[in-house]
Amino acid sequence: MSTQVCHARVIASLVGCTALVLALTGTTAQAHTGDPGRQTLAAGDGWGSEGTGTTGGSAADADHVYTVATWAEFKAALAAGGTAPKIIKVKGTIDPVAEGCAAFEATGYDFAAYLEKYSPENWGLDTDLTGEPADSPEGLRAVSAANQDKVIKANVPANTTIIGVGKNAGIRGGSLQIKGVDNVILRNLTFEAPLDCFPQWDPTDGATGAWNSEYDAVVVYGSTHVWIDHNTLSDGRYPDSTLPTYFGEVYQQHDGLLDIVRGANYVTASWNSFQDHDKTLMIGNSDSAAPTDTGKLKVTLHHNLFEGIVERAPRVRFGQVDAYNNHFVVAEGQSYSYSFGVGIASQLYAEKNAFSLPAGISAAKTLKKWSEAPITAEGNYVNGALVDLIAVHNAEIPAETLQSGAGWTPTLRTKVDSPRAVPGIVDHRAGAGEIC
Repeated sequence: MSTQVCHARVIASLVGCTALVLALTGTTAQAHTGDPGRQTLAAGDGWGSEGTGTTGGSAADADHVYTVATWAEFKAALAAGGTAPKIIKVKGTIDPVAEGCAAFEATGYDFAAYLEKYSPENWGLDTDLTGEPADSPEGLRAVSAANQDKVIKANVPANTTIIGVGKNAGIRGGSLQIKGVDNVILRNLTFEAPLDCFPQWDPTDGATGAWNSEYDAVVVYGSTHVWIDHNTLSDGRYPDSTLPTYFGEVYQQHDGLLDIVRGANYVTASWNSFQDHDKTLMIGNSDSAAPTDTGKLKVTLHHNLFEGIVERAPRVRFGQVDAYNNHFVVAEGQSYSYSFGVGIASQLYAEKNAFSLPAGISAAKTLKKWSEAPITAEGNYVNGALVDLIAVHNAEIPAETLQSGAGWTPTLRTKVDSPRAVPGIVDHRAGAGEIC
């Protein structure tokens, strides 16, 4: 049998309509019933299975199972019942920004006035906008941004499973905040990254200034035992190529797809499809976060598809991150910076992954050194051939010489596939719509 989560052998009981799961092979789910909403992370399946494991809302009683079709219903279900186990089934696509960005604009906000006042010709590039008064274009932008923030963020409580119903369920433009809680499961959802309606201009960011945006599709902040499985995350209708340019810089309205930060721990992300995005997956968000992040940020990434991704797949600080059997696809002509980012005090173990690179993109670029930290990168294949990624990187980019040997060996794994088989397995089975 394959490693896809759906491949359980299910035999119907002769009495009643309850399905008895007789066998479940593969690397992802352990089912108590035939209902995917009650499936839990299998024992030994990555860091998310450490200790008490990740069961989400699998134990929810009938009063704590919700089916939602609107953003308002979704937020109400999240708030109901406190931390009692709950299952939230998302039907169709729910959208907190359906009315457009104008719904969040503060009275008096005028983007044209903003551009006029803060243009480099009028404002210069030496002073940021933090001192601007409340009635200034920047002050009104900040109020408008706060209005959007209040609407599109949704706080996920402990002991919760959120799962899409069928093949076309998802969240468009919302930001799930898994913050300071334990035991959460997200599955079978298509996320369109939030579009920041009101990015801030920072004249002092770089030599020519930059637009800075907020909002990630999913944030795991200080939380433990989280399983993110069989989701599709992308920029959807608004790829960066469609964004306008002001002051000579892209009006950047996207941040990340998935951030795991600030002492988050014991996370497994499996069988997800990350598509067409720039700053994709960050594990640890600050070099100065040692007090919260040291000894934490233990994350497993397996059987994920990273396609059309520019960078951060992932970028790691502090954490012991196990990345195996992922497929990284770089398209001809796309912008590409790197896949694995080696950051401060990180211990990244990257093994048996597959890379599909076009002509002109060297395997050396798959790694990026941000800080002095060890990395294990073994058994990885590039375009069907075994490549020592560290050796190639160090030979071609000697100014960023990497240390080999992360100093630990992952043990929380189930089935590990041959990297030669990874493209065929992952490309056809990762993402939303692929579970029972």
